[in-house]
Amino acid sequence: MNILIIALSGIGDALMFTPALQRLKEEFPSANIDALVMYNGVKDIYEKLPQLSKVLHFDFLKSTKLDSLRYVLNLRNKYQATVNVYPSNRRVYNIIGRLIGAENRVAVKYLRKDFANFGFLNTSQIEEDDNLHNVEENIRLVEKLIGKKINNIPPLLLNLQNDDEEFAHGFLKEKCILKNDLVIGFHPGCSSLKNHDKRRWELTKFAELGKRLIDKFNAKILIFGGGEEEVLKEMIIAEIGSPNAHAVNAFKLTNTAAVINRCNLFITNDSSLMHVASALKLNVIAI
Repeated sequence: MNILIIALSGIGDALMFTPALQRLKEEFPSANIDALVMYNGVKDIYEKLPQLSKVLHFDFLKSTKLDSLRYVLNLRNKYQATVNVYPSNRRVYNIIGRLIGAENRVAVKYLRKDFANFGFLNTSQIEEDDNLHNVEENIRLVEKLIGKKINNIPPLLLNLQNDDEEFAHGFLKEKCILKNDLVIGFHPGCSSLKNHDKRRWELTKFAELGKRLIDKFNAKILIFGGGEEEVLKEMIIAEIGSPNAHAVNAFKLTNTAAVINRCNLFITNDSSLMHVASALKLNVIAI
């Protein structure tokens, strides 16, 4: 049996599907379970999960509609079932699932705008429940596919491998961060899509908090973020004005996760790295 997980919505959503993925693989140990993703961070995480046979990475946002259509049609009729991870209430995700053409297309029936976003293109739906966590909704999707109740929900799954640990070791050594140092992680950014950047805690507050933690506890402050967030990191470091504040720069999300794993506390906006820190079972303050 070939199953495709359609995980196009983002890093946090992809992580919150991992408990359901674990149970799915346990139920169908001989199945080939692939994942379709479009963010590099999701690719980094999913490629290190033993439950997945293959991770298909295609950047729909940067590709033309014609190239995207060609890519999707190349997957047509290769899978017996697809699962749209929760939440993914977008018309294009349902169209992609339909074009891939699996006989069983499992998704959530959303309470808001499900018909407008072509939810009817899925063959098997569960009713959205606002009282449930995203992880629980994903478990219900897998229950729908396997036809049985799942009683125990495993934790989020994030596998760090030797290259990740080596990166973290090298970074910490370079910054002279010792075993007994108090290390506090900051993530001042978050997705800029859907105006989420308007919910960010002010940079001046991150900087002031960093100053106080350094003055009172001699803490080492590690500031995380990638892409457009490089400027945010440098602004906070400049305002803190201490050699105890360092920017973390990595090309792979799992490398970043290995450094986050050294933190005693992680202070963050509602972001992908918030979910990464939670998967690592760290103490997290979400602002």
